[in-house]
Amino acid sequence: MKDQVVDLIEQSIRAIQAEGMLPEGELPTPQVDHTRDPKHGDLATNAAMVLAKKAGMPPRDLAAFIIERLPQNNVITQCDIAGPGFINFHISQASNIAVVETILTAGKAYGRSNEGQGRRVQVEFVSANPTGPLHVGHGRGAAIGDALCRLLDNAGWSVYREFYYNDAGQQISNLALSVKARIDGVEPGDTTWPADGYQGDYIKDVATAYQNKQTVNAADRTVTASGDAADVANIQAFSVAWLRREQDEDLKAFDVNFDCYFLESSLYTSNAVEKTVETLIDNQFTYEQDGALWLRTTDFGDDKDRVMRKREGGYTYFVPDVAYHHNKWDRGFERVINEQGADHHSTITRVRAGLQGLKTDIPEGWPEYVLHQMVTVMRDGEEVKLSKRAGSYVTLRDLIDWVGRDATRYFLTARAATSQLTFDIDLALSKSNENPVYYIQYAHARICSVQRKALEQFGQWTAADGIQHLELLNSSEEQSLALVLSKYPEVLAGATKRLEPHAVANYLRDVAAEFHSFYNAHKIMEADEGISLARLALATATQQIIASGLSILGVSAPEAM
Repeated sequence: MKDQVVDLIEQSIRAIQAEGMLPEGELPTPQVDHTRDPKHGDLATNAAMVLAKKAGMPPRDLAAFIIERLPQNNVITQCDIAGPGFINFHISQASNIAVVETILTAGKAYGRSNEGQGRRVQVEFVSANPTGPLHVGHGRGAAIGDALCRLLDNAGWSVYREFYYNDAGQQISNLALSVKARIDGVEPGDTTWPADGYQGDYIKDVATAYQNKQTVNAADRTVTASGDAADVANIQAFSVAWLRREQDEDLKAFDVNFDCYFLESSLYTSNAVEKTVETLIDNQFTYEQDGALWLRTTDFGDDKDRVMRKREGGYTYFVPDVAYHHNKWDRGFERVINEQGADHHSTITRVRAGLQGLKTDIPEGWPEYVLHQMVTVMRDGEEVKLSKRAGSYVTLRDLIDWVGRDATRYFLTARAATSQLTFDIDLALSKSNENPVYYIQYAHARICSVQRKALEQFGQWTAADGIQHLELLNSSEEQSLALVLSKYPEVLAGATKRLEPHAVANYLRDVAAEFHSFYNAHKIMEADEGISLARLALATATQQIIASGLSILGVSAPEAM
């Protein structure tokens, strides 16, 4: 329907060109969007406003010419000029309902595109330190990051999922000291407990496993504990492997998978960090001051220069990040998207400055970032702050155990990443219209139930049987449902372009609302056969869209509830 309107506008513009009111040659493709208010029509274009300067006339005057020269058609029933020169189009019921046939004919391809044309894109997300269980913030990053990957794959990109393990630095040393303290019988709160030690019960579990000389199989390594309380190096290696395995298990329970687990430590063993620093020095983007090595990040738009190597020795945290991203570029990823917590905001300018200082062909503004805000977990009207296992925060596993994977994934993606998120446990558990994931899944299950009844009533049938009767669907509920279904490709394209998977979550709620209104207003199986078959086709198209959208979010589409 939208493509048909675009084609009609283009024909009108070509007619205006032929009359000499617009210059010859190629002109921009008219932008056509759905209106926000049905009172203003179904679709709108700003074509007259875009071309008014070339035509040398006011936009509203050009809009009138465009309307006058639209070819005869059965798609548009009315045109209105609004505001400074928008053209609003009212679409015929037949054209609106025809989207059902389009959806059913396209099948799973409806909403897919080849915008990416098979180009490679790397998405880095989660990237937690292997020092404890994944917390709810990591969970939000996992849900958003995986949904981004699914959106990009749907748009024809070749997606590579990567997890960056921060397995080097002081936090890892603190982990080893915490486990050693537990092995030595020291408890949190004791005077000899490490100052920055980790206090959750999981540390006791790691210590017990180490003392029992267990073997841990992590994603890329196998580590056997020696059981020696004095062997800090083995304690550290075992502890990292043990926690990596636990994080991997949590991610599998969340249905999140990766193509690569990249280790920060490899940047040091391969001398990538040292080579990065040497290149920045050779390119004269550094200087020594107060015993520290500084990077001239102000040369690249930062508000002040940043320390690279501290006075007491050791690099600041953004230096290995520069080396890591240079490695990404060398691996051929011309597009890279990092999904991280908002606390990484300060590193964006520094990493990009360091990459520009290397004087390679890395473009400015590379890589892209999606930063998510914090999550607050509520239950019984109060904030849930602690997890017995983690000691100081609610874990991703807690959420999955409490409300299930589907609700966890939906709720963690349902708001814009830039907005703080309140995760209401009671709402996520409720079986009501207020619970969006239940509301959406129930719509899908309802349709499956209707389809089962149709088999009993009609015997063998297909949704295609109803296509020839679509002209019978002229009620406001049927038309409104068809209209919202027609928006799906546009929603996916916008969500992919803006890297905003929450748009899909919100859209699915709109689809569910329109379907429930339609279902409550009309008896699908208790009408004349032609109408019933047409309504079955509309319901099946709706089912297809809901299942597709839920798949983008990593949420299941149940056939019964």
